Amino acid sequence: QEQLVESGGGLAQPGGSLRLSCEGSEENLNSYDIGWFRQAPGKEREAVACISVNDRSIYYADSVKGRFTISRDYAKNTVNLQMSNLNPEDTAVYHCATDWAPYYCTAYGAREPDFGSWGQGTQVTVSS
Repeated sequence: QEQLVESGGGLAQPGGSLRLSCEGSEENLNSYDIGWFRQAPGKEREAVACISVNDRSIYYADSVKGRFTISRDYAKNTVNLQMSNLNPEDTAVYHCATDWAPYYCTAYGAREPDFGSWGQGTQVTVSS
């Protein structure tokens, strides 16, 4: 599978916002579910959000619900993660990935083993 490319990370103050983008080919992004995951220092990688093919299912982790929004930009072949009201606990390397088949993202969650083609990730640091 094609490796996706993440961008948009950086330094934000608590309460601030960042917008992450996950770029890939039109075929890849439109044929698979896309997940955003994050890994903080000393912690396991966790699912943050995912969006299924044709946007029929969207999942958010409880820790980001109401603050993060995942969406597809079909014109730009990207899947974006708009992050608002950031807090220091959001500090992590954020990765996007496609699932191995287009049915692993559900409204109830996304499991890391069901996703592959991990990019290098983009660092998000929330600090005053």
